[in-house]
Amino acid sequence: MINRLRSSLKKENGFTLIEMTLVLLIISVLLLLFVPNLSKRQESANDTGTDAIETVLQSQVDLYKIEEKKNPEDFDVMKNEKYLTPNQADRANKEFQLNGGIVTKKAK
Repeated sequence: MINRLRSSLKKENGFTLIEMTLVLLIISVLLLLFVPNLSKRQESANDTGTDAIETVLQSQVDLYKIEEKKNPEDFDVMKNEKYLTPNQADRANKEFQLNGGIVTKKAK
């Protein structure tokens, strides 16, 4: 009877320490491969968004010049005249400058 109890205790199903270590190693390697790639994608998305807002701003400046027959003084004037939304004007003031009707990115 004691032998049966010992043999049943030894036959318990489960993972060994080596198997668990191997699984954790594989997961770690996969994370090391994918995490840097995700950060590159985020940077690429941010750059695309910045280019898109620059295009929108320049289009709105051109529209302002056509309708008002003059260059806008700054982005706040365009916001007050409803050519830009408040969010667009805030981002424009932070990231862009307006010189002679041309929108350019601010130097970092």
